[in-house]
Amino acid sequence: MGMTMSQKILAAHTGKNELEAGELIEADIDLVLGNDITSPVAIREMAKINADKVYDKDKVVLVMDHFVPNKDIKSAENAKTCREFACSQCISHFYDVGKMGIEHALIPEKGLCLPGDLVVGADSHTVTYGALGAFSTGVGSTDMAAAMATGKLWFKVPQAIRIRLKGKPSKYVTGKDLILHIIGKIGVDGALYQSMEFCGEGVKYLSMDDRLAICNMAIEAGGKNGIFPVDDQTLEYVATHLSEKNRALFGENADIEEIKKGIGSVIGHIYEADDDAVYAAELEIDLSELKPTVSFPHLPSNTRTIDEAEDMKVKIDQVVIGSCTNGRISDMRQAAEVLKGRKVADNVRCIIIPATQEIYLQSMREGLLEIFIEAGAVVSTPTCGPCLGGHMGILADKERCVSTTNRNFVGRMGAKTSEVYLASPYVAAASAVTGYISSPASIM
Repeated sequence: MGMTMSQKILAAHTGKNELEAGELIEADIDLVLGNDITSPVAIREMAKINADKVYDKDKVVLVMDHFVPNKDIKSAENAKTCREFACSQCISHFYDVGKMGIEHALIPEKGLCLPGDLVVGADSHTVTYGALGAFSTGVGSTDMAAAMATGKLWFKVPQAIRIRLKGKPSKYVTGKDLILHIIGKIGVDGALYQSMEFCGEGVKYLSMDDRLAICNMAIEAGGKNGIFPVDDQTLEYVATHLSEKNRALFGENADIEEIKKGIGSVIGHIYEADDDAVYAAELEIDLSELKPTVSFPHLPSNTRTIDEAEDMKVKIDQVVIGSCTNGRISDMRQAAEVLKGRKVADNVRCIIIPATQEIYLQSMREGLLEIFIEAGAVVSTPTCGPCLGGHMGILADKERCVSTTNRNFVGRMGAKTSEVYLASPYVAAASAVTGYISSPASIM
């Protein structure tokens, strides 16, 4: 019987030739990820089981990204716990203020995840790295502790949903619109503990930033993971985002094409689904038929097309453009395309958050930050802050926000009576200009 991409990756990490959905396995882990909220819990759990050393100092990554720079004493204590642990364990990849970014943008940027890897993180949006052809999923802090100590974890092999993409998306339609459309179609439990496996000729029209955003929100459909096939775009991205350790394997004079050829042999492993792989369900989507999409409160599945949303004249108070979903350089460029030469509407707060220091620098060098500030927006250091109602954009009673983040649950961004509308950077920026949920096409 054939296997899906996810099943092949899991099989490779158990030493088995094949796996079937539903099997319970113990697998070797390539990367363990934690942040300033989840890591302190895992560190304490490690101590409880008398594990005094991580299994591999190069395979544990700690990123301070939720409440940094620290917003209060509690967040400062959490960061201190992580800092002291990283120092005592000689952790190679510890990212604090000045070096950090939003973890799920930083890991791919630093080249810490490769095709074929098995990655776990104590954050549900660890599913992001499936865009690189890896099996990547979120776990609890107790599981993170076990993974840090042993380099292994138990898994139940997931069934899979095959999502076949065709056609080419039109202007202003992004990966965010695609994943919102899918979640609206199948529901927040439509892929419960299943692998969302994307394929089809339409994949080539999705940038790596699109794919990262799509996999990032696989969890919002209940998915165990999301995963894309490894194609030339993937190889190009991985080749240009190598870690120092992997770059050294190719030699100083190796060019991008040489490195691309070595992905899957020198580093990483490329897996393809078998033709006779078994899927629990299949879905076909014509990208050319999609429109910008907005998720209304209080579930990501409560979607409407931008045409429907505009007709409702939803007045807003705040816009947030950033997060692990949409804080990458293409997202910054999309926002700048809309905001250039325009002003943020009166009584609207527009908060823009480049997801990493590198993206911040690139945005500055391209003049995007100047566009944002001249439009009346504020630009923040990389942080997850507003996404979970932590800081840098908390909503007051009955306020409404259009956000490029990934969740819009009750009270997600502040007061329980506030409302969060999920959208792409294009729609968010257009809405900031008009003061209402708006299509970028209506103002461009």
